[in-house]
Amino acid sequence: MSEAEAPTTGTSPIAELLPADTAAITVTGVPASGWEVGLPSKDRAFAWATGFTGKAGSVAFLPAADGSVARILFGLGDPDAPGADPFLAGRLPGLLPVGAYRLEGVPDPATSALAWLMGSYRFSRYRKADEAKACLVAPEGTDAGEITRIAAAVAMGRDLINTPANDLGPAEIEAAARAVASRHGASVTVVSGADLTRDFPLVHAVGAAADRAPRLIDIAWGPEDAPRVTLVGKGVAFDTGGLDIKPSSAMLLMKKDMGGAAVALAAADMVMGAGLRLRLRVLIPAVENAIAGNAFRPGDVLRSRAGLSVEIGNTDAEGRLILADALTLADAEAPDLILDFSTLTGAARTALGPDLPAFFTEDEELAASVAAAAHRANDPVWRLPLHQPYAGMLDSKVADLNNVSNGPFAGAITAALFLRRFAPKTKRHGHFDLYGWNPSTKPGRPEGGEVQTARLAYHLLKTRYGS
Repeated sequence: MSEAEAPTTGTSPIAELLPADTAAITVTGVPASGWEVGLPSKDRAFAWATGFTGKAGSVAFLPAADGSVARILFGLGDPDAPGADPFLAGRLPGLLPVGAYRLEGVPDPATSALAWLMGSYRFSRYRKADEAKACLVAPEGTDAGEITRIAAAVAMGRDLINTPANDLGPAEIEAAARAVASRHGASVTVVSGADLTRDFPLVHAVGAAADRAPRLIDIAWGPEDAPRVTLVGKGVAFDTGGLDIKPSSAMLLMKKDMGGAAVALAAADMVMGAGLRLRLRVLIPAVENAIAGNAFRPGDVLRSRAGLSVEIGNTDAEGRLILADALTLADAEAPDLILDFSTLTGAARTALGPDLPAFFTEDEELAASVAAAAHRANDPVWRLPLHQPYAGMLDSKVADLNNVSNGPFAGAITAALFLRRFAPKTKRHGHFDLYGWNPSTKPGRPEGGEVQTARLAYHLLKTRYGS
């Protein structure tokens, strides 16, 4: 089997919404204040007896005369309070026994249904997942197909991030990209191995030391005359740090260093599934940053696709190198919008924590649109500045620029400034520096790989370009 024919990752079961006419137990969302209003006296007494208070995420099972469950109360707490989680219903699949359920009384039925499906996700490639589960009937008035497509794309991206590097290398990332493209009739072009040296020299240099060939994956979809949008995703299947080797503790989660590629593929799956009116391009440089005699070294000077020479200040800053070549390719056709996604810097995590990706752009209108989409999708980001005076931190005495700054400060900003050098034609360029992992389980977001900003990107593009 050739590398291009390598199998895709095993897929976890995809949760789906049941038809609206399915017989189901009703789950009623109730606030902490006044939850008992309107309940029959026997139901109030039973709920009180179980200690139910309407606390956010709590449940009370109300019995029927024959002892079966007649109805379930689901505590919403104060749904209007700051910090109230729109995905609270994502807790329910883990709280309810096997069966079919119908939601009522929740603030946003479509968001709650998506949270339910996302909260039902289990990574099952290496151990059997429970097949029997709590299933949700499609809420009245919602687009069940849209909700299911988004949840399926999220599950696909999570599977990619959760798969360890022994089963997910550059070839398997390519196979996953081909599978997404095939579902939607998109074209795929791949440049790999030694063929990268001419047009994508930084991608080749970063991946040369691995025994699994690096590659540049290029997906194209949609009518040629539609607005052009390019998604770029960092696909580092595993990052040792290279010759600037990481400590073992820092390598434990490096299977997720291809999280940007997973985000780009998940967002593309949503966009193509919805048939948005745009010319979509997805670029994924896929590599493994390994250690061998031909690994690139600190102090090396490498030529980029853009012609800029880059001094290597640290081989563990490899993601920005492969993104630089991909962004140069994207920028050549001056698309209407470029969005790039990467697990790029620890500095972003130090500043904002694991739940809040950093976002950078020079375009104020794009920044406002991203903020609105983040709120609408419950997929939060926080804008950090592209502070141009910090660009001098990337100065090199022997090359056009260094791949790292000359000090310990503003690491996420200097990384974003580095990338911006490689897409000068495209005014609307958004860079997302994300963690790609849920350190603990939250409603709708199980512990493990997460395609942060994928749903945001889809809502942004759906708003901007329609269908």
